Amino acid sequence: MDPHLRSLYNQAYSPALYRRYMDRLETYLGVKIPFPVAETPLFIPHRLRDRLAKAANEIVEQISAPALVEKMKQAIPKHLDVPRMDHLPGCVQVDFAICRDEAGELDCKVVELQAFPSLYAMMVVQTDAMAAELQAFPGLDRKWSMFYSGLDRESFLARFKHALLAGHAPEEVVLLDLDPEQQKTYPDFIATRLFTGVDAISPLDLKCEGLRLFRTVNGKKVQVKRIFNRIVFDELFNKKAHLPFEWTDDLDVSWVCHPNWYWVWSKYTLPHLDHPAVPKATLLTELPEIPADLSRYVLKPLFSFAGAGVKVDPTHADVAAIPEAERSNWLLMEKIEYAPALPTPEGAGVKAEVRMMFLRAPDEPKPTLVLDLVRLSRGKMLGVDQNKGFNWVGGSIGIWPVD
Repeated sequence: MDPHLRSLYNQAYSPALYRRYMDRLETYLGVKIPFPVAETPLFIPHRLRDRLAKAANEIVEQISAPALVEKMKQAIPKHLDVPRMDHLPGCVQVDFAICRDEAGELDCKVVELQAFPSLYAMMVVQTDAMAAELQAFPGLDRKWSMFYSGLDRESFLARFKHALLAGHAPEEVVLLDLDPEQQKTYPDFIATRLFTGVDAISPLDLKCEGLRLFRTVNGKKVQVKRIFNRIVFDELFNKKAHLPFEWTDDLDVSWVCHPNWYWVWSKYTLPHLDHPAVPKATLLTELPEIPADLSRYVLKPLFSFAGAGVKVDPTHADVAAIPEAERSNWLLMEKIEYAPALPTPEGAGVKAEVRMMFLRAPDEPKPTLVLDLVRLSRGKMLGVDQNKGFNWVGGSIGIWPVD
């Protein structure tokens, strides 16, 4: 979106550049990447970068208010209320749509937020690979950054490792997910291991003895003392997977993120925010009446992953189809007009969403904004199904030159 850098990149772009970029990624990680990776980075202008950072920090500060956190805890299902919840989460994501303000300047609006891990390690690998390709082109042969809060690659990785390990040996910490090698996020799991030494394992690889968890490493029994939790509740419920422990067990482990934060900081929180970057969102049960014109709204389930269940163009029939008992789990949110502000070499406009990613280690008082993640789209939504047949869409990075 930086016009000068965009022009330079679009002139330099070729399918061969993209193939080299993907080869770098997949060779470094040793696996094929199963999700769409966009052909281009997002060159974020400094003004937009600063607006994103300011809005994200203000929103996280707002939702960190102890009184609001206590109020939001009522979203935690009793049978999934995990003991030892920390005062603030270890990972936070605030997703912004890139739009235009009334003056036509690039601006940002919140799409959703969540206290759940994202692709921290993968973003480093993608930036490294793209930066290496850009060195071949005059004007793009720069040092690039995607880091916030005064961080660079080295200091981010040190912070990331500290947040995951929290003083434990790498073998005492696990990245936990169902069938890790089958997950689309598996490349990020590999990158996480490369940077921190933390293995991705299935819950079935754990054994529970009393309130302690163990796994086997090189034939040796090792106690698991910390869990980098990547289990998505949607998938857990859909697969009817059984864990070797109950969520309500007072296990002798610490979490990043603690599972309760999945419910507490989520779309459930959006109606309670008061910020210019947050569109108005209202629970269906709180609406005095359904608006006659729904074209200006999006209908969203509170607790779903990767956009599942979202109705971008809801109808009154869609609202009527939601059972009365489930309406407290749905909200109507003002629709955001994404700006197709990233031009492809052919001239098509691409829309962008920027995820602002925070980390907090147990010895830190609050989450810190560390880096971003970008998704590009030419469909109505950001998902794969809404972008079939398009190029220049998928996962990307948001970068700027280091002066």
